[in-house]
Amino acid sequence: MSTEGMRDLPSGKRVFFVGIGGISMSGLARIAQNYGLIVAGSDMHPSARTAELETIGIHVYGAHSAENLKEFAPDIVVHTAAILPGNPELAYAKENGITVMERSVFLGLITKNFQNVINISGTHGKTTTTSMVSLILMESGVNPTVHLGAELEAFHGTVLLGSKDQLLVSEACEYHRSFLEFYSTVAAITNIDYDHVDCYSSIDEVIDVFAQFTEKLSADGTLVIPAGDRNVQEAVKRMPSYREKLGLGTPNILTTGLVGEGVDFFGREPDFCATNIEFVDGCARFDVLYQGEQYTHIQLSIPGMHNVYNTLTAIACASLTGGTGEAATKALAGFTGAEGRFTIKGTFKGAKIVADYAHHPSAARATLDAASHVPHGKTWVVFQPLTYSRTKVLFEDYVTSLLPCEHVFFDEIFSDREINPGDISSRDIAEEINRRGGHAEFFESKDAIVDRLSSCVNPDDMILILGPEDIRSLGDRLAKMEN
Repeated sequence: MSTEGMRDLPSGKRVFFVGIGGISMSGLARIAQNYGLIVAGSDMHPSARTAELETIGIHVYGAHSAENLKEFAPDIVVHTAAILPGNPELAYAKENGITVMERSVFLGLITKNFQNVINISGTHGKTTTTSMVSLILMESGVNPTVHLGAELEAFHGTVLLGSKDQLLVSEACEYHRSFLEFYSTVAAITNIDYDHVDCYSSIDEVIDVFAQFTEKLSADGTLVIPAGDRNVQEAVKRMPSYREKLGLGTPNILTTGLVGEGVDFFGREPDFCATNIEFVDGCARFDVLYQGEQYTHIQLSIPGMHNVYNTLTAIACASLTGGTGEAATKALAGFTGAEGRFTIKGTFKGAKIVADYAHHPSAARATLDAASHVPHGKTWVVFQPLTYSRTKVLFEDYVTSLLPCEHVFFDEIFSDREINPGDISSRDIAEEINRRGGHAEFFESKDAIVDRLSSCVNPDDMILILGPEDIRSLGDRLAKMEN
């Protein structure tokens, strides 16, 4: 069967998702069902997401087995990069001539069937920026379909089921070059940093793949970029070499930045600028100018300077597809973040618990800076690195980013896609921080972290839990202990 587009999958075709309970896969399954496809899937880990899928008529098998496919008889089997080649469902599909495709390829097919597609890429800030774009458009009366990499209260989940073919807003992740499958009419790059070291050997390779990402931006599309990010500037310089071979010229470019920060690629102030910035309890208030003229005024309810940049990108993207300045003001004033992005979990012994996905050193710096502007007593950081390869390659960055912390408690490295090589541990980071005069402790278990926090935190302190969901769940545990 051809995979040139969803028009090859008319209503009634059957799609099976291997690992359907994941954040992205569960949302994609709901979009596929909304499109008119018959959907089922498998997942070994029951969760609130799999339970929700069952309530809307998507059957979830609780184990991976060839029998599942025999029963469901799919036309297509979709899987994530994390599913190992020996999976019995993938093996059965391949043996029986059933079309098998990676998640990003399937999402790429969906993007081709919307008249307008906003793809938000970048190393950091994708989820927050995608959320902001969606909320601005919703407040503007636009009816987008949205695919998000985290739960958002306004969606009551990870997706918004809006128009079936008018406008799609989606995150576009560079992991395993997934976003190279996605068609865009508006594409944003929030920033470029060295990450996913298991896929990319250098920052130069990362920059190059972002340049290649623009290949699927339509001929009359628009690229939204931060004016001051040097790695993004380099990607834009390389962009013509990819687009020209396809007969595509330079796309329209909108730049974002701060007034007085410097000129953009065209020797002028960025198109969308923030000015008159002030912080109240860590959250920014500022004016937004468009090409030098007042566009709107923003009062954020999420902290940090990095969210000023995320806001500018979101406003620029939304403005191209029906979003208004007035809607941005209203929508963003009430936006308290997507799940896992500076999420307030409750209190423990009177201390505020905040959980954030900031597992990368650069993201940790930004989140620590944001927390420093929120009034509180001492800061107790609980940190868990994500993947062994990232921790080894970015070891020095982890040390320098966390060295200034008053107190940082390390949980062991988490990885669900790598085997422990036995030569790197969170303990190594803690010991190096202490060798340089910092204050770090390593713990063998989460129970030990809870015991340590119980002995040291005071009312009005902040417990800042940084890392993947494995460690962020500790925030829920601590909050329940308070009640």
